[in-house]
Amino acid sequence: MSPATSPIGPSDASKTPRYAGLSTFARLPRLEDVPSVDLAVVGIPFDTGVSFRPGARFGPEHVRAASRLLRPYNPAQDFSGWEAVQVADAGDIAANPFHIDEAVRQIAEAATELGERAQRILAIGGDHTIAYPLLKAVSERHGPVAVLHFDAHLDTWDTYFDEPITHGTPFRRASEEGFLDRTASVHVGTRGPLYSKQDLEDDERLGFSIVSSEFIEENGIPAALDRIRRRVGDKPLYISIDIDVLDPAHAPGTGTPEAGGLTSRELLRLLRGLTDLNIVGADVVEVAPAYDHAQVTGIAAAHVAYELMTAMAQVIVREAADE
Repeated sequence: MSPATSPIGPSDASKTPRYAGLSTFARLPRLEDVPSVDLAVVGIPFDTGVSFRPGARFGPEHVRAASRLLRPYNPAQDFSGWEAVQVADAGDIAANPFHIDEAVRQIAEAATELGERAQRILAIGGDHTIAYPLLKAVSERHGPVAVLHFDAHLDTWDTYFDEPITHGTPFRRASEEGFLDRTASVHVGTRGPLYSKQDLEDDERLGFSIVSSEFIEENGIPAALDRIRRRVGDKPLYISIDIDVLDPAHAPGTGTPEAGGLTSRELLRLLRGLTDLNIVGADVVEVAPAYDHAQVTGIAAAHVAYELMTAMAQVIVREAADE
């Protein structure tokens, strides 16, 4: 927190129309326009790790455009994060689109550098490959973190075409390298076909439990939240959200869609039930604008990011009150 100065909030929509001005997330100020920052929103336009539909490199731009209607006060959480903490859009992290290993190093280094200025980072991808370097950066600061992973897929596979780092492998690599806490990590919303039952056995060995899309349908949001909270406890928590956790009806603009997913309402309710946890970082990934229509996916992703931003702002406020 920076008590010496009042936080600078979103631009005033009564003076500059929402469709005009700088295209920052939720019309927030740019990082270079604020004296200090508590929570940074950053784009990572990288999608070289995709295995099916490309195009998530254009996700940050698309989500920012869809976020123009967001407003400062979040009634669902009864919190106005922009009045309590300084939030700013840090622009994009540039990563080599032709070399995954170099891109991963660039993302990890840039996230570490940004983390020296901001207490929390919310990243907008990009494909899910970016979760691997982001977890590397956050674990350097907090140690192994609990990972709450919302996705249609496990993303703990070993390789694709003998490549160890892709959008289907970030959490396997993170687990193997000690970035995540194997006693407190959870997949939420997984569903659909797998290569074999071995996928589930490997996933459990790597440290994940599962709250499937079917479990949520059959038992409801409160039961899902109970399982998540009992698993995560009070550990430092990193939340990673692949927008394909939503059903294609709610998020058609993504690279690997699977039928039978969550509704946007269910996902937002789940996130709102986690605001008292120790969230240390988050990402929203796999928005592919070429397959979107009427900004359906972009709007969902923008609102998901808004809930995450509000939740992390509350963590920052609590930490400041404890000092």
